[in-house]
Order: sequence, then structure tokens, then C-alpha cells
Amino acid sequence: MVKNAYIHIPFCKSKCKYCSFVSYPTLELKEQYLSALQKEIQYFYENEPLETLYIGGGTPSILEIEDVKNIIDNFTFSKNVEITMELNPETLDYEYLSGLKDAGINRISLGCQTFDDEILKVIGRRHNSEQVKNSVKLAQEADFDNISLDFIYGLPSQNIEQFISDLKTAVGLGVNHISLYGLKVEEGCYFYSHLPENLPDGDMQADMYLKAIEFLTNSGFEHYEISNFARTGFESRHNLNYWDNNSYYGFGIAAHGYKDGVRYSNYEDFDTYFKFPHIHNLTHCVDKNEQLEEEIFLGFRKMKGLNVNEINQKFDIDFETKYAKILQKYVSTKHFIKTENGYKLSDEGILVSNYILADFI
Repeated sequence: MVKNAYIHIPFCKSKCKYCSFVSYPTLELKEQYLSALQKEIQYFYENEPLETLYIGGGTPSILEIEDVKNIIDNFTFSKNVEITMELNPETLDYEYLSGLKDAGINRISLGCQTFDDEILKVIGRRHNSEQVKNSVKLAQEADFDNISLDFIYGLPSQNIEQFISDLKTAVGLGVNHISLYGLKVEEGCYFYSHLPENLPDGDMQADMYLKAIEFLTNSGFEHYEISNFARTGFESRHNLNYWDNNSYYGFGIAAHGYKDGVRYSNYEDFDTYFKFPHIHNLTHCVDKNEQLEEEIFLGFRKMKGLNVNEINQKFDIDFETKYAKILQKYVSTKHFIKTENGYKLSDEGILVSNYILADFI
């Protein structure tokens, strides 16, 4: 049974210079898109009570309150459902936030990236730092307590002191969840062909990340996933479902889903999606060995790490025998830490996790 769903809203008023996600500034297609989205949901959704719903983008806050209600009305929910919506600070006021709360949204994720106004201009963000602070305050006044802020580190001209200052400001605002992502310049973004000269190098990014772990854990946040920190009880249940390698629906253009052992993705262009909202672009049946590899990759993203007994039972293997050389290697180098239930990455292990996890393939 699928208990989680992601919905992609692919519209942005303008594209940030670091963004390679599927998003378009074609707001005139909004009504046609929402109509196709409705058809897709009605075709695939099997009326299971959802435990989490996540509306991401793009910029979902370009939607009217009535649009959000219409989307939410397609679903039934469990009693303690988590319904998240990503929001951009420059578009928000109290009336809109209160309307979201009334529509059923109970968790919001604000794209902050940094509180440095000069850097915000350089990376193409439409908001300034005061708008973020004001948005958090207005959201709290609208009775949102589950508020997350997203940050990027390794931005042009950014140093460690600036980054930690950003996090101090975030903690001071009283948010209960913080996500941190190192800047990656990937094909499809403006920076890919116009690379800034003053980007912090890899060593500086690593130092920023380690300092952030130290600061946030000392500030009462639990480091529960590689990129995510939360006060107790405010972990993202939707994202934990991904990292637990469970199933989920993916609705909307370019959305990905995982159901009945099949991973799928939707069309990335409007014309094809509008014609075939009931057809997935790509599907892949995940075999048992791939499922095991995914379980390992995703499990190590969680800071509690892998539970060896659970993996042994799920895949009928002896994990510590099968991967004895890899485990011994990285325990000896202190990239792995032995836990009561299995193994987890150390902070140093996180920094080279891609290389380490490749050994399991």
C-alpha cells in the first residue's frame, strides 16, 4: 500500500542561476497543467489514506489557495498526516499563509539559501533576507510550528563565518527544521556555462559542512540525515519515507515515483504530459539485487545508519559476511562507526560517502 505522494509544480517566475531542476517560467500554462495533474491523480491514485503529501517545485507558492485546495481534495489522509508545501519568501503574506493552513497544509519549507543580500542577488534569488525573516514570523502567526528553512553552502564569495551567521539567524527565528545543501553546478543551470570565479573549493565546502554540524547539534538540532537537521519531533516524515526505501506516488511533470517494485518517471515537457497524463515516460522494475543496493545507499543517508538485522531478514543474507571486507576497511579508517544495530557513516565518512557507497555495487 502506498502511503506517500509527491506533487511537482514546475512553474517559476524566473530561474535561479544554480538550478537545474525541471521548472519553467510559463505561468500561462498553469490552468492546463492543473487540469492534466488532476487527470493523472484520478487515474493512478488508489484512495489509500496518505501519511505524507509533499507539494514541491518549481515554486508551488505561485498557486492560488483554491488551487491548493483542489489538489488536496483529491486525496484521503491518515489522522496524523504531514502535508508539506515549498514556498518562496517573496510571494508570501499573512492572508496566503493562513489560507494554506485552512486548506490543510501543516508543514512549510522556505527556500532561504542565505541571509546575505549580495549573494542572493548573485545567485538570482528574487527575495531578500528581510522577506525570509518576515515570512517565518507571519507563518508562526498563522499557527505554523513545523517550518523548515533550506540553505546552500559553497555559494560565490561565501566563507565559513557568513554561513554560520546564516544558521545563527535561522536558529534565532525559532524554526524547527533546517536543510543544508552544498552547491553543485550541474548541466542545465546558468552557472554551468557562466561559472563564478569566487566559488569556495571542495575543502572549504567540507569545512562549512562540518562546522554546521557542530553548531546545529550544539543548538538543539538532531542531525538525522546527511543534509537535514531537526528539533525533536520535527523530522521530515515524507523524506524519511524516501530514505527508508518505501513506496510513494509521484504526480506531475518530471515527477518520480516508486510502486510495487517499479520506479517510474513522468514526461518532462508540457505537450506530451498534457496529452498523456495517464502514461509514465519511463518505468524500471527493480530486481532484488538493486533493491539491496538502494537499501544500503539510502540507509547510510540516515545518521542512525543501517540496521543489519532488518536487512538480513528483508533480503535473506548475512550482511556482515557478504560485505566483510568493505566494513572492515571503513571501520579501520573511521569512515564507518559500529552501532548497536549495525553501521553508520562518521562525519568524515559523509564527506566521501559517494566513493564509499560505490564499493557496495
